[in-house]
Amino acid sequence: MDKGCKTQAGLLAPVGVQPTGVRRVRWPTLVAGVAFLALLHLLVSPSIRPIYHSPVPLGSSALICPQETSLAPEKSGELWNDLTALHATNDFLMRAVGQLSAAVQIPSESFDEMGPIGEDERWLSRAPFVDHLATAFPLVHTSLELQKVNTYGLMYIWQGSDASLKPLLLMSHYDVVPVPPSSADQWTHPAYSGYFDGKNIWGRGSWDDKAGIISKLLTIEVLLEKKFVPTRTVVLSFGFDEEASGAQGAGHLAPALLKRFGPDSFAMILDEGGGTAEQFGGLFALPSIAEKGFANVKIEVQTPGGHSSVPPEHTSIGMLAALIVHFENNAPVASLEVDTPIFETLQCWAAHAPDIPGLLKRAILSARTSPVALKAVEAILLKDPIFKSIVGTTQAVDVVSGGVKSNALPEQAQALVNHRIATKSSVNATLTRDAELTRDLAARFNLSVTAFGELLTPAGAASFGSLSLTTIDTLEPAPISPSDAPAYRLLAGTIRATFHAVHKDEEKEIFVAPTLMAGNTDTRFYWSLSQHIFRYDHSSIVGEGIGEVHTVDEHFRAAVLVEMITFFTTLVLNADEAAL
Repeated sequence: MDKGCKTQAGLLAPVGVQPTGVRRVRWPTLVAGVAFLALLHLLVSPSIRPIYHSPVPLGSSALICPQETSLAPEKSGELWNDLTALHATNDFLMRAVGQLSAAVQIPSESFDEMGPIGEDERWLSRAPFVDHLATAFPLVHTSLELQKVNTYGLMYIWQGSDASLKPLLLMSHYDVVPVPPSSADQWTHPAYSGYFDGKNIWGRGSWDDKAGIISKLLTIEVLLEKKFVPTRTVVLSFGFDEEASGAQGAGHLAPALLKRFGPDSFAMILDEGGGTAEQFGGLFALPSIAEKGFANVKIEVQTPGGHSSVPPEHTSIGMLAALIVHFENNAPVASLEVDTPIFETLQCWAAHAPDIPGLLKRAILSARTSPVALKAVEAILLKDPIFKSIVGTTQAVDVVSGGVKSNALPEQAQALVNHRIATKSSVNATLTRDAELTRDLAARFNLSVTAFGELLTPAGAASFGSLSLTTIDTLEPAPISPSDAPAYRLLAGTIRATFHAVHKDEEKEIFVAPTLMAGNTDTRFYWSLSQHIFRYDHSSIVGEGIGEVHTVDEHFRAAVLVEMITFFTTLVLNADEAAL
């Protein structure tokens, strides 16, 4: 997932998150212990008390977050049964392990600010990986059309027999974040060893995102071995620089797909993203139906230089420091709003989590129609900093620089502020807010202000220096994929069918709850190709399978890899039969 946020990959993790990889989300667990007492405290307020006399009965709560029945293929039912049985064998597990291990052993690192392909030699690391795939998946490479886009982008087309059906598009990326030399000796097993310890495959990229590449290709390879011929076309699109924002990979693949298939041409798009999380005693699969936007804003203060023995009251660095403090003391105010992905997540927890406190449950279930109930939920959950960061627009001052020498006054100082923009906000609203925050401080230090190309102070007015705000890059919040459409229902039914097929001897039930990714995946380039884009790869089952992501000791559980293959197999077969 994107280089700045590895939190979840699914719900809220700081993707990536650190969106951190797809792991059990912790904030509701932290909140659960205090929720009951906090709500009791709220009961003393007459303005809050009415929500607990809400007409919404607890017994009807499932209507709030209806669950699809398990959806197993019908026309290909016998094939599906054969394949799920095959996946359960040790021989198949070892086949999958061997494929992921071999993929991990080929470094394909992405760095910030890489030069053009053909000039920057670091891009050459992709070629051995691409060549390896051709030999590792022979049927895929003889049966599917492969188009290489911008040298290393891979577009596979498995042509279906019915050209009138919108294709299914499965995405992944095969680049990885670098392994710093300073931490190379800290790994339990070498970072590019692909070592298998009998349970986990170790190495950089084992989770993010070579497991996604291998699970999709092995799914197609085995279906080809079984002589399956699709009715609906299946397209695979693999980027090679997602960890550096994806401009060279997905940024070229998406236009190529648009040129070939046209706008809104795909029935469904799936990319890396959410897995599962246990919340309030319930197990939830968490497909992300949207992503936050972002804006990187550079703030620069310029003042006259001079010798440091005769300093002004405030140097450019001091002014910038004051401005940073001012920003942090006036952070964006988060609010919980209905008709947002996170609100849908909460509704599903209230409807299906068995251990959620009763008063919190009632408040959530009443919140759609009761502003008082919504504020009660908000008052509790926004106390948790992780939940707060997921719900609202955030800001983080991540880079600061200024000055060149100890005895020279700094003529320039700058900071880079990263915003993650809430789904109901916008880039313009975020930038407007930043500009307004600079006015008072600029007047205090007698600085002229130019914000995003607009002069905010009187032209020609005398000033000691200047303050400018410029954007480095921006992205609007992603369109929200509908959770009441056939594509989402097919995805939800597939998730439940996969879980029941793999865990058939267990009593655990799984519920599907739409949610939000705080970071960004390569889907940022694919918005025009489908209204149904989901970030979900079934990559974390019952909280197991994920090691550290983007850091030392990344590893991936073999059993989870096999379950991912079962999921993508079920999805391809279900999509082949569905009316989408």
